[in-house]
Amino acid sequence: MDLHDKEILPGEILPVVIIGNGPSGICLSYLLSGYTPYLSPEASHPNPLLHSKLEEQPHLSLLEQDLEYLCEGLEGRSSNPVAVLFDSLLLPDSDFGLDHTSPLEWRYEPERAIPHLVLGKGPPGGAWHAMEGSMLTLSLANWMELPGLKLKDWMREKRRNVRNDRATPAEIASYYQHYVSQMSLEQSFACGTTVTTVTRQPGNQEGSPPCWRVMGLQRREGEELGDGSAVSEEVPFSLLAHNVVLATGTHDIPARLGVEGESLPYVCHSFWELEAAISRGELDQSSDPVLVVGAGLTAADAVLAAHHLNTPVYHAFRRSVTDPGLIFNQLPKLLYPEYHKVHQMMTQQQYRPSPPPLENAQNLHDHSTPSSVTTPSSPSSYPGYLSFPRHRVVAFRPDRKCILESESGQQTVVQISKALVLIGAHPNLSFLGDNGRSLGINPDEPITCRRNPIEVDPFTNKVVAAEGPGLYAMGPLVGENFVRFLKGGALAIASDLAKTQREGEGGDMTTDRWVDRQVTAQT
Repeated sequence: MDLHDKEILPGEILPVVIIGNGPSGICLSYLLSGYTPYLSPEASHPNPLLHSKLEEQPHLSLLEQDLEYLCEGLEGRSSNPVAVLFDSLLLPDSDFGLDHTSPLEWRYEPERAIPHLVLGKGPPGGAWHAMEGSMLTLSLANWMELPGLKLKDWMREKRRNVRNDRATPAEIASYYQHYVSQMSLEQSFACGTTVTTVTRQPGNQEGSPPCWRVMGLQRREGEELGDGSAVSEEVPFSLLAHNVVLATGTHDIPARLGVEGESLPYVCHSFWELEAAISRGELDQSSDPVLVVGAGLTAADAVLAAHHLNTPVYHAFRRSVTDPGLIFNQLPKLLYPEYHKVHQMMTQQQYRPSPPPLENAQNLHDHSTPSSVTTPSSPSSYPGYLSFPRHRVVAFRPDRKCILESESGQQTVVQISKALVLIGAHPNLSFLGDNGRSLGINPDEPITCRRNPIEVDPFTNKVVAAEGPGLYAMGPLVGENFVRFLKGGALAIASDLAKTQREGEGGDMTTDRWVDRQVTAQT
């Protein structure tokens, strides 16, 4: 949707603007568009306490109930209580591998809709469109789905043989884009938009209340050239909103080590740069090893990609292989065999330095390849792989040598062809003052999903340190990295906005009034 087609009147204050059109923003748009969850009269929940609470007021939708009361006593894999509640209602007992039917029924009640705009840089689906298209997602396919459209059913229509319960990122991105169309949400989405500023706007003497101003650029296709291509232009926009929801995710800016030589051309910070090098034929079994830095799933994907090429790999990470915080120690082996394989390699094929007789540094290059280092033999041995647990990178050198240092201070120099620093990412919150640092749990640190998320009220997702009322955050920005649980943020925000609407605060513009305004403006 083109923002200029919306014909927003000067000074008009929109009820809600959502920044980010990934699964977080899509799910919230669904709830704000009049799709309302109720306890189904015939259904039962396997948790008897939760079911009895829901039966106390079955005539009320979930958006009208006391979420804090419903959350009491529930436990799950998220620290967000509403995320655990909504997940339990959408996928009862899924942690135990059970496939209970959800006790919720969804009713379309347009009179409950709250007009909103969803702003996103690309098509609906957000960062999923930028992810590698063939590897399987970490989450089970039904954990990735949004309310109202079964992902498995959609996948069966797309491909006849669904080999397992996981999908590729390309399939998930296509599903989210289809979901917006299937649920008729397109009129609320403005794609190709980049938000540049979000500021608090004071009230004025004409009676306009305080609100949020959202400014940015929207990419529009201009005149078509003779060769069939079109010239795109960026048109500025400025919106006023009673409520702003931050749903940008945290994949925009790769995290850096901050060490000497990190900007050298052979040092990369994204998995896609490895893919590009592979497609250009730069890596094969005769290459010097690729150094992968990091112990997350993206780092594991890089190890696997190099493994398929028989390219040697050095794998350096700060944690111990037995650290319970390591993601591989939290994944069921049967569901994630490829990540279990990487963890086996990390464990069984560790670099074990011998005390250097003359120097502080040992050289591992040319004639001393990973396969020549003694490692425990096992059926899963991968001769081109060597892990460096509890090591950090000290420096990268122009001659493609990297200095690694162990916890004890012993340094090892490795000769490499390419380095992949895959240690997470930071969100791009450049439209907020100081990149939004003041909103984090620790305002002195940058916002990150795991270490320093935005601090929000657990039952409304309101930003605690916001400049004024009506600022919310959800998804990875508040520490929810899995689609399965970020849907809880959508429920918390939609519930709070519905309560605000019932109480007549923050603007009472209903859908009918909004449509009337658009018709009048266009006429």
